[in-house]
Amino acid sequence: MIVPITGKVSYSITLDPTVWIFDDRKILLEDAFSVQASETEENDDLERRSERFNREVLETKMNRPPVNKSISKLEGEKILKNSYVIPLKDFIDNAEAEPEAENATLVTDGHEDVTITLEELANGYFLFALNGKPLKTDGPVHYFYKDGSNRNSPITNIKKIVIH
Repeated sequence: MIVPITGKVSYSITLDPTVWIFDDRKILLEDAFSVQASETEENDDLERRSERFNREVLETKMNRPPVNKSISKLEGEKILKNSYVIPLKDFIDNAEAEPEAENATLVTDGHEDVTITLEELANGYFLFALNGKPLKTDGPVHYFYKDGSNRNSPITNIKKIVIH
């Protein structure tokens, strides 16, 4: 259930979609392809970063360890019923593709591998939870273009990403 990012990158990293259900960057599948989603995503990212900065500065001054925000019972029930995607930009940025890298191949299990541009990859989404459950039969992730053009036929069975 992991997806390594390898190839022409400074840092080969391994993605674990099973923990993304607790990630603040996740987006409801039905909201991901709306025009407002990208604006909300940017605002949420800025808000998360400022909250984290404030928390770290204040807690460091008070000599208290940082504490993760707990999930309420209602939020937990909602998580277990919805389908979620996660934007790939942060993961691709963290891997630091080499300057000459232009494309990425989505290596699939039992299907034809798909090559897309690095920009398309970074701007796309991985579906990692369908109706609150991990994608076990055709996962661990499905790839969607940012514009949703493949919403009805995502790239499935992705096991690895190779940057070249």
